[in-house]
Amino acid sequence: SGIVDAVHDHRPAVILAGFRRIEFVAAARAVFHFPQFPCVGMDGQAFFAAVAVILLAVREPARVGPTVRRSPLRREQIVKLDRRYWLVVGFAGVLTLARFSEAFLLLRAQGIGLGARYIPIVLIVMNVAYAASAYPFGRASDRLGRRGLLAIGIVLLIAADLVLAAAGGVFVVMVGAVLWGVHMGATQGILSAIVADRAPGDLRGTAFGLFNLVTGGALLAASVLAGALWTAVGPASTFLTGAALSAMALVALTVSRPPPSA
Repeated sequence: SGIVDAVHDHRPAVILAGFRRIEFVAAARAVFHFPQFPCVGMDGQAFFAAVAVILLAVREPARVGPTVRRSPLRREQIVKLDRRYWLVVGFAGVLTLARFSEAFLLLRAQGIGLGARYIPIVLIVMNVAYAASAYPFGRASDRLGRRGLLAIGIVLLIAADLVLAAAGGVFVVMVGAVLWGVHMGATQGILSAIVADRAPGDLRGTAFGLFNLVTGGALLAASVLAGALWTAVGPASTFLTGAALSAMALVALTVSRPPPSA
């Protein structure tokens, strides 16, 4: 128990994540345009103008009062995080192992035969699907609860992995990218909301730090494993392994005892 809890509404977190994805796509589009135009197009100019504003105009506010420097992770703080929190972190680690870097979607498209200049379209399709699905899933969160949304998201991830493993053409890769994006719309932000609920108010910074440390390490390990499988066995094995790990996370979610409100 403790893997998932009820959330009254996680729409703001999901929608914000979707907007951040859109911003990333806009920046990526500018970067991809840059090498194609020697004089740098309007996208490139806007990108560098934004960077210049950040560097030259944004200032850190002055600190008020003395600054006490201490280790961000202290043992006496870590031991205050209860078992329910660590179950969430463990579940998130397993799920992250199944969600290796999205760069493998681009590699899959390239391997199928999509031209190099069109490969970024895969990332754009995925992020458009993510942004478009985030709000509907957020509205459904009150009715489905976290457990339901996580289960739906994991099933979508399994479907995306299976489609990408069997892909024999560009259209099928695009379908896999859409499924991957919709899975993110269903799940992104839910685990972070659970962490916020599970951690004491004065330890949320520490809780999120440990959560991101574990999931970041899991993402690195997942990408290394995916790359090794891709090289040694083939692209299909990478996505089939992701589907198997996703199924493990789904089983863990299913057999765990939900709280009364989940």
